[in-house]
Amino acid sequence: MLKVEFHSHTNASKDSLTRPADLIAAARRKGLDRLVITDHNTVSGARAAQALDPELVIVGEEIMTTQGEILAAFVTEEIPRGLNPMETIQRLRDQGAFISVSHPFDRLRSGGWRENDLIAIIPLVDAIEVYNSRCMNPGFNRDAHRFAERHNIAGTVGSDAHAAFEVGRSFMRLEQFEGPDELRNVIRQGVQQVKWSPPWIHFTSRYASIRNRIKGGLDTEK
Repeated sequence: MLKVEFHSHTNASKDSLTRPADLIAAARRKGLDRLVITDHNTVSGARAAQALDPELVIVGEEIMTTQGEILAAFVTEEIPRGLNPMETIQRLRDQGAFISVSHPFDRLRSGGWRENDLIAIIPLVDAIEVYNSRCMNPGFNRDAHRFAERHNIAGTVGSDAHAAFEVGRSFMRLEQFEGPDELRNVIRQGVQQVKWSPPWIHFTSRYASIRNRIKGGLDTEK
């Protein structure tokens, strides 16, 4: 069985200061076998990390659409922010990526979805995120889990780690897989292990956002 983290960030995201090498080191210490790096609207951090540890790292992206955020793994071509969900999903499908939906019922974030909009895209995605460690209200995760059950859609879980110490708080144990098609085949049999992150953790990403604005840009050095 593989221990897989589906949602993590490096300093290629404006709200993280975690260098790719530090995220990799933390993931290895915690016994993760696969780490999907899903920076906001970019694959630069994931690609830098994959160059350091190609066995561990899967290139992903968290993409802001006009209605909510999409979470993708096995991304080969970066998707820009600001497209409508259908266009974003079609571009991901064209490259064969595994498509999930970030924290779909978290109404405290800009990446939350309205239920009708979510229902419209369900036939086109592979999963939704049914547990996100950074959801401050645990009810948001319960809503996502119930929605997935009602609509018979697979679920992913993730730490949404913006600091290295967060990585691996929520992960899935999955049968061995290679590539997005095999991931689709095993995702429903995955065993979820989840842990909530207390609200103070959000101060790490707030601090990172402020510091990166002061620096006037993102630093993706290894």
